[in-house]
Amino acid sequence: MISLAILFLAPIIAGIPVAVAWGHRPESDLARKLPVISVIGLFISLVVSLYLFFSYPEPERVVIQWIPGLNINFSFIFDYLSTRMGVLTALIAFLIGVYGLEYMKHDYRMGWYWFFFNMFTSSMLLVVYSDNLLMLLIGWEGLGLASWGLIGHWFRDDDELSYVGIMDRFVGPLKMFWSPSTGGWRAISTIRFGDMPMFFAVAAIFALTGSLDISQIDWGGLFAKIGTAGTIVLLFTFLMGPFTKSAQLPFSEWLMTAMTGPTTVSALLHSATMVAAGTYLFMRLSIYIGPWAHHSAGLAIIYILVLFLGLISSLYGALVALSSLERKVILAASTMSSLGLMFATTASSYWLGEIAVMIAFWYLVVHAFAKATLFLVAGHLIHVTETRFCSGNLEFGKKIIAGFGATVLATISLAGIPPFTAYWVKSGMDELMHGLHEVFGLAPFALLVTTSLVYSGFLAKFLSLNFIKGEKPHEMHLHGGKVMSLAYAVMVSMLIYLLYVILSGGSHLMEELVSAGYDKTSITVGVLVLVAYVITLIDPREKAFSRIAGIFGDRLYLSALNDYIVPGIGKVLIAFVDLCNSVIDFFFHRLIPDVFGAISGGIRRIQKGYLTTYLKLVVGVFLAVVFIAVLMGW
Repeated sequence: MISLAILFLAPIIAGIPVAVAWGHRPESDLARKLPVISVIGLFISLVVSLYLFFSYPEPERVVIQWIPGLNINFSFIFDYLSTRMGVLTALIAFLIGVYGLEYMKHDYRMGWYWFFFNMFTSSMLLVVYSDNLLMLLIGWEGLGLASWGLIGHWFRDDDELSYVGIMDRFVGPLKMFWSPSTGGWRAISTIRFGDMPMFFAVAAIFALTGSLDISQIDWGGLFAKIGTAGTIVLLFTFLMGPFTKSAQLPFSEWLMTAMTGPTTVSALLHSATMVAAGTYLFMRLSIYIGPWAHHSAGLAIIYILVLFLGLISSLYGALVALSSLERKVILAASTMSSLGLMFATTASSYWLGEIAVMIAFWYLVVHAFAKATLFLVAGHLIHVTETRFCSGNLEFGKKIIAGFGATVLATISLAGIPPFTAYWVKSGMDELMHGLHEVFGLAPFALLVTTSLVYSGFLAKFLSLNFIKGEKPHEMHLHGGKVMSLAYAVMVSMLIYLLYVILSGGSHLMEELVSAGYDKTSITVGVLVLVAYVITLIDPREKAFSRIAGIFGDRLYLSALNDYIVPGIGKVLIAFVDLCNSVIDFFFHRLIPDVFGAISGGIRRIQKGYLTTYLKLVVGVFLAVVFIAVLMGW
C-alpha cells in the first residue's frame, strides 16, 4: 500500500536533507532552516495515520508477499489498538517536533538529531502496525539504534545541564553522576540484554508454528504442543525484550540516565515510543493469545509473574520519583511506575478478560499526553532557569504562566483525582485489581492503591517545587519560548478531549469506566489520592519524605548492576571466550598441523622412489607379522 510506504518513509526521507546539509555546511543558515522539512515529514505521517484510523473501523490485515515459500510476508494489522496507537504516536511526535524547532535551534548537532528523531518515529510506527514479528523486530531494532543516537546526542559531555546526578558525587566506588555518552551506552547495552532472548523466542515460534504473524498463530495449539515448561521458557524469553525496553525491575536504571538526551527526546521516548513499545507489544500479544480462553498452567505462571513484577516495579518507580529532585529524573521514574501499571493491568486479563487490555491501553493513551506535556514543560524550565533541578516559587510561576497552567492540568489529570481524565481509567484499574481478590487476596489492590497515593504525591511535588514553593531560580531567561509553549498547550488540551471521549460514552468500554468511577471504592481511592496531592502540594519537603529519599533517591544503588556487575560478567565471559579461542587456535592451528606435518614428513622420507626402499619396507612388515604370529602361537 502506498499509504503505508508514505507513513513509514516520510519522516526518514524528510530527515535526510538537514542531515546532508549539516554534514556539508554545518552552522550555515540553510542548514538551520531545514528542520522545518523534518517536521513536515512528521506531519505527513500524522495525516496518513488519521487516514488509516478512519479507513479501518473494523479489524483488517494487509499482506504483501515477500518470501511465500517460507510464509514470510509484510503483514500489517489495522485493529482497535494499532489504529489508535498509530495516531497517538504520530500526533505526539509531530507536536514534539514543532517544540523542537525552537528548543534545538542553536544545537551544534542538528543533522544528527533530526535524522534520528524522525527515524525514532518511523521505527515506532513500524512496531505499531506490524503483524509480522520479523517486520516488528526491524522497527524494534530501529528504536534501539535511534535511542542510542539521541540519548547520547550531546556526546562531548561538556555541559553539566546534560548530565544526570549530582556532579562529582560518589557512594563508595559507585559514581553517582552520568554523562550523555554513558547514558547512551547504558541504554543500548541494557536493551540488547533483553533483545537477544526475544530474538531466539521469535525464531522458536517460527520453527514451531511456521508463521510469524501474531494474529494468525495458533497460540493455544502452540502452548499445548510445548507443554507447561516450554510455554514458560518461550514466553519469558520473548518478554525479556518488552521488560528491558519498558524498564521494569531490575532493568530500570538505564531509563533514569537516559535523561542525558535532549528533553524533546525524553518526551518522545517516555510517551509514545520506545518504552511504550514494550507495554504495547504485551497488549497486542495478549489480545491475540486470548489468555482468558486458555487453561494453561505455563500461561498462568507467566501472567502471575507479569502482574506482580508490574505492580512492584510501579511502586518502586513511584518511590524513586517522590525521592528525586531532578526534574527529568522525577518524570522518568514516574514513567517506569506507569509502565508497571500497564503491564499489571494487561496481565490481569488472564482472569478478567479482554477488557483489562483495553483499560491498560487507555491508561497508556492518557499517560502519553500527560507525560509528554510535563517533559516539554520541564525542558522549557531548564532553558529558563539553566538548572535541571527543581526550582521555582510562585513569583516565578506567574512569569511562566503557560508552563504553570499546563503542569497543573497535566498533574491533576494524570494523578487520578476525580473527576479528571485518569481518574476514570484508574477506577477501571481499581475494579480489576479488586476483582483479583479471589485469586490473590487484596495484595494486587493494596499495591495499586499504595502506588496511586505515592504517584499523586510526586506529581504534586513536581508542581510545587517548580512553580509554588521551590527556591527562587538563580537564572531567569524569559525571552522566547512561544513555540514551545504552544506545543505543550496543544498537548495538554488533548487530556480535556480524552475526558470528553470517556464521559460521552458511546462504547461498552467507556460505559464500564464511567460505571467504575461511580463505585464507592473508586471514589474513596480518588479522595485519598486528592488528599495526598494537596498535602504534598502544601509541603513538598515534608520530613517524612527524607526517610525514604536517601535509598530511593539513589535508586537502591541499582547503578551497580549497570556499571559494575553486568560489565563484570561481560568481562568474565570475554575472558572465557578468549581462553576458548586460544585453545581452539592452539589445537587447530598448531597441534593438528604439526602432527600432520610430522606424518607427511615421515611418508615423504619413505617415498623416495627407489625399489630397494620399498623392498626393505615390505620385508620389514613381513618379518614383524611373522614375529607376532610366533609370539601368539599361531
